[in-house]
Amino acid sequence: MKRLFAPTETHPAETRAAVAPDTVRKFRDLGLAVSVQKGIGAKSDFPDAAYAEAGADVVPDAPTGYAQADIVTRVRKPSIAEIDALKPGTLQLSFLDPFNEKPLIDELAKREIAAISMEMIPRTTLAQKMDALSSQANLAGYAAVVLAGDRMRKILPMMMTPSGTISPAKFFIIGVGVAGLQAIATAKRLGARVEAFDTRPVVEEQVKSLGAKFVKVDLGDTGQTDQGYAKELTPEQLEKQRAEMAKACARADVVITTAKLFGRKAPLILNEEVLTQMAPGSIVVDLAVESGGNVAGSKVGEEHVTANGVRVLGPENLEGYFPKDASLMLASNFYNLIDHFWDAEAKDFQFREDDEILKGCLITRGGQIVHERFKG
Repeated sequence: MKRLFAPTETHPAETRAAVAPDTVRKFRDLGLAVSVQKGIGAKSDFPDAAYAEAGADVVPDAPTGYAQADIVTRVRKPSIAEIDALKPGTLQLSFLDPFNEKPLIDELAKREIAAISMEMIPRTTLAQKMDALSSQANLAGYAAVVLAGDRMRKILPMMMTPSGTISPAKFFIIGVGVAGLQAIATAKRLGARVEAFDTRPVVEEQVKSLGAKFVKVDLGDTGQTDQGYAKELTPEQLEKQRAEMAKACARADVVITTAKLFGRKAPLILNEEVLTQMAPGSIVVDLAVESGGNVAGSKVGEEHVTANGVRVLGPENLEGYFPKDASLMLASNFYNLIDHFWDAEAKDFQFREDDEILKGCLITRGGQIVHERFKG
């Protein structure tokens, strides 16, 4: 019987688990034995007893689990030492950051590990249930609004009282991808007035359907990649965008930036000049801080206050801000991917080379880098 192992995450900011008790049961129904490292769900409210009750073997440490595993699922990319602990031929699934981790990819190939990068799963209808980037970005958009609301010194909804009427908070969301759309929806549900901007005019109807106002900026030729991400802007387009967005930022109580460029450093959208035009006490939440940052002065895991009193938040691992639900969703993504390629008769993962999903996310196998974008 093939065995799947999920280790406890070692990154200090990581709160999520790659396997939840519910998915242990599903994996066992496929014919997979499951092992998890002791304490895997400690930060997401899944005790070891819940995993054991679901049928998983709880092992004391990662090396023990790696030695037994045919499949490894984890949230963060492994270290070189962890790769060396895997058996040749092991299937390893996690976020890998392959564009920026060439030595790691080379080592995975050298060790004959079949490595799947969850970032690279195509954004297609068939792959939606496996799309970990989208599932986690959804939670990050929600968490950004909750985080801002917790830091604000005023309430979000309009409130009519005998003492007078309190105006609703004003939110400005920059970037209308998965995280941005969820941020818009959450802020609206909590009673805020919401404006949003994106370089892709095609998302205007989505913004309006959520009850928000779309801020139009004529940038000339823009668009999106075949993966649905915004294309990189020219310096001239970025400058025009900043000038127009400064006006929306100046009237906002909260600005949430979500602009990421797949595989590249995040663009600087709000510079110091824009921040100086914002009112004291305004809050900026930079969702792209871990990939370079959209906001001048934002730092990973820190709150920075500008000279004029604007509070710039750079939350680390905002996707894991609500770790129980984040783990449930991520564990489901892993299960759905494995289930899609599972052969019920052979009780094994089938590498169907002609499958578009596998072509998109399989990085190494059989001692080679097999993904076209990372060869050479």
